Amino acid sequence: MFVFFTEKPMSEKSSLAVVMLTHNEEMHLPRALRCIRHVAQEIFVVDSYSTDATVELARAGGATVLQHPFQNYARQYAWAMENAPITAEWVMRLDADEIVEEDLAEEIRVKLPALPPDVTGVVLNRKTVFQGRVIRHGGRLPLMLLRIWRRGKARIEDRWMDEHMYLTEGRPVTFKGGFADHSLRDLTFFTSKHNHYASREALEVLNQRMHLFASDFSLREKPGTPQAKSKRLIKDAIYNRIPYEISALLYFLYRYVLQLGFLDGREGLVYHVLQGFWYRFLVGAKLRELQRAVGNVSGREEVVRELERLTRQEIELK
Repeated sequence: MFVFFTEKPMSEKSSLAVVMLTHNEEMHLPRALRCIRHVAQEIFVVDSYSTDATVELARAGGATVLQHPFQNYARQYAWAMENAPITAEWVMRLDADEIVEEDLAEEIRVKLPALPPDVTGVVLNRKTVFQGRVIRHGGRLPLMLLRIWRRGKARIEDRWMDEHMYLTEGRPVTFKGGFADHSLRDLTFFTSKHNHYASREALEVLNQRMHLFASDFSLREKPGTPQAKSKRLIKDAIYNRIPYEISALLYFLYRYVLQLGFLDGREGLVYHVLQGFWYRFLVGAKLRELQRAVGNVSGREEVVRELERLTRQEIELK
């Protein structure tokens, strides 16, 4: 159950700017704006030329809209941070399909202004809601993410997939209020989105191996959350070195059996199979396909052009 808030006086808003990236998010955007309009001093929607009512809804909801062509999430967000006219002391990264619940909104209003100067970031505990059910097992809860930071004190990793915010100085604290990834889309959209993600992740892994174009390979040397660091270490150093036919199955069994994913019911079964097995298998298969396609291509620029053709991604050389 998600609780939204009643009207709050303007004076109670925090010195907080919320930055959202959008593309055809008319289904989610009004809900996201309702969640944060009484908390945030500024709201910026960076849109990649939506063809639905996203831009109109953003402006009607009080957001400042900027538009910029989309390459990948990290580059788009970095562009937003450089070009949005943010004046607030704090910045929050929020996706259009995410929900800030009232207890977290109150925590932001009360605690954010009182944080000491050496605290430059706030970690939130995000839960996943899939087909109306909170996914509590399989390693999905808690999912600790740095989502609020002092302006100018954090950056986003330059990666094609699995990008994280990290602090450039100072230390984080954790807020415990409700924060949820709650998409209202159907399974067709879910699988289509993850198919697109799989292409981007396969491209990222291949680049780690071949060092073809600009990317940021490691979170380990940065002050990110311990959970993000450990997951990245295991994924890059161990998981990606095992044949995908084996690693995808082992990962699913680890999540579904050892991490008790089976307790999430029928919705959990669908989620863990698709996100914990099918998606991981698809990434591995696409990586193998890309490796074979560029195996006989000579020259770095020629390899990158072939990868662009296969993945339909625009790649920037180093």
